[in-house]
Amino acid sequence: MLGYDSTDSAKAIMTTDTRVKEYAVEFELDGKTVYLGGIAKGSGMIHPNMGTMLCFLTSDAKIASPMLDKALHDVVKKTFNRISVDGDTSTNDMCIVLANGMAGNAEITEENEDYAIFKQALFDVMQKLAIAIAKDGEGASRLITVEVRTAKTEEQAETLARSVACSSLLKAAMFGKDANWGRVICAMGYSKAQFDPSLVSISFASKNGEILVCENGKGLDFDEDKALHILEPDEIVILIDLHEGKESATCWGCDLTYEYVHINGDYRS
Repeated sequence: MLGYDSTDSAKAIMTTDTRVKEYAVEFELDGKTVYLGGIAKGSGMIHPNMGTMLCFLTSDAKIASPMLDKALHDVVKKTFNRISVDGDTSTNDMCIVLANGMAGNAEITEENEDYAIFKQALFDVMQKLAIAIAKDGEGASRLITVEVRTAKTEEQAETLARSVACSSLLKAAMFGKDANWGRVICAMGYSKAQFDPSLVSISFASKNGEILVCENGKGLDFDEDKALHILEPDEIVILIDLHEGKESATCWGCDLTYEYVHINGDYRS
């Protein structure tokens, strides 16, 4: 599967978006070359259940409407509904997909191998766009990826990851480059998901390396300078191991900065 990306700064700024968000993939169905691409807009008031965002997806695949609808609803749950910028939502959001059938593949009318290929392509595009929205959050200086691993169920992992990604205190800590694992486990605690704190391990990672800061629910002595170095880049990963099972889930957010307050203090609708 080939992917096409655009990371250029937006030529025409749309409200508070600062970057173009578009992505496309090329793949095969029934021996035919098929294309699927999307564009999205969103920067503030972004929270699970989409919030203030727009996403338009198009494909030349031949797929029955019920199957297209099912694929979209399934993928939204693991992409746009796993991002959060500021915990605010609004009445205005949209995510639609259109397919015109011009690729000439045999029509997808059931959950077969071709459906799985199409759904994976849709997932790749929507996940790319969802992450782009989280990274371009209003005033954000870094993307935060929260990955919960070794959970009993995917639902447990998602609930915990979302709670951490949505935490204002955690977002502020990431802006301050503070490896504050207490804010991570605190957000896990009020998530209402059941887990055993005494089994939890927490690490912070980036392109600059990885550092373990909590093991078996207890804080570790760690190199503060190394932690600061790891939290310098504009993409940070928080790795949480529950040591309870084999399931995992990932959510995405961004830090909370002075600029976010400035933008929303000055913004007039």
